[in-house]
Amino acid sequence: MATLEKKKWSTTKKMIIMIIAVLLLIALIAGIKVMLVMKMIAGMKPPPPAVVSTAKTAYQEWQPQLRAVGSVRAARGADLALDLAGLVTKVNLQSGDEVKEGQALLQLRDSEDVAQLHQLEAAAALAEVTFGRAKQQLAVQAISKADYDQAAADLKAKQAAVAQQQVNVQRKQLRAPFAGRAGIVTITPGTYLEAGKIIVTLQQVDPVFVDFHLPQKNLADIKVGQKVVIKLDAFPGKTFEGELSAINPKVDGDTRNVQIEAKVGNPDKLLSPGMFADVALDVGTKARYLTLPQTAVVYNPYGETVYVVKKKAELDKAQAEEAKKNGAKPAAAAPAGPPIPPDALVVAQTFVTTDGTRGDQVSITKGLDEGAEVVTSGQIKLKNGAPVTIDNKVLPADAANPTPQEK
Repeated sequence: MATLEKKKWSTTKKMIIMIIAVLLLIALIAGIKVMLVMKMIAGMKPPPPAVVSTAKTAYQEWQPQLRAVGSVRAARGADLALDLAGLVTKVNLQSGDEVKEGQALLQLRDSEDVAQLHQLEAAAALAEVTFGRAKQQLAVQAISKADYDQAAADLKAKQAAVAQQQVNVQRKQLRAPFAGRAGIVTITPGTYLEAGKIIVTLQQVDPVFVDFHLPQKNLADIKVGQKVVIKLDAFPGKTFEGELSAINPKVDGDTRNVQIEAKVGNPDKLLSPGMFADVALDVGTKARYLTLPQTAVVYNPYGETVYVVKKKAELDKAQAEEAKKNGAKPAAAAPAGPPIPPDALVVAQTFVTTDGTRGDQVSITKGLDEGAEVVTSGQIKLKNGAPVTIDNKVLPADAANPTPQEK
């Protein structure tokens, strides 16, 4: 019995020793793995910083403007036609001519009308002589008052017939209703014209009007006489100045926009009716705004943000102060991975409030101070606390009045 118990104890002892040995082996393996992982982490290098371009915020004076798309319209313009059909005998006009008001442009055959006019003029002359005799005879009581009245009425009728025929003769001739520039003429002598057929377009192009629309919310900011500047893609880099000449008293019920008319001088005849124009209307007085290139602002559904470049130590300090102020624990400023040196450049995502644009620039009213260095390109690969390297060899556009660049 004692021998049996002794054997059991010996077996138990061996099992305990085996278990302890296995546990020691597992601990040794785990320790080796931990050491290898720690050595691997220690040997890891930080990821290469993202390359970005930057710009510093600065105050600039802006002239507040309202922008719209407009269409050029002639001060006077008409498609000229005759209300009578006939055969063309003369064309006193060439394409593109500058014509004067009342100038004869085209003549239809009017020989029959002129002959009839001469006949009526002769009859009117005879009626005038007859009336003169009747007047003399009435003075000496040689004819009755009825005969005199008959002669007077006959003279008036003959003169009216002459006037009517003169109008018929004039209707065979096309004259310029106002001074302006003629369009392309395709009519030649010998052409038979139908009544109402357009012969030529006539446009008075100095000055011209530019029609555009603005939302009703801007009505309080606009008034007649304000300065207007227009640009056209046909003349890159050139601007045309004018003034607001009229505001439609009725707001469009469908779009809630109001039609605006601007008068623009065109002494060089560069602007043509129907041209597309970019319109800038000066409103209010100049104001100072903190500005950045528009590419610096990232527009999100939850707000507008920018990435401000700071040193790692500055960002950590700012986040610690913010957390202390809010009574929370400081958040990690950098992404997981090897530590970033305190003097390394990192980015901090910051919410901003914008207030309009001018050319390639955007105004910042809240969220940034003057002189803050902000990322202007490369934001897509950034997140809060990411390290960056600045390369400003190529900068995004930052012009208040950009002009197209020719290739």
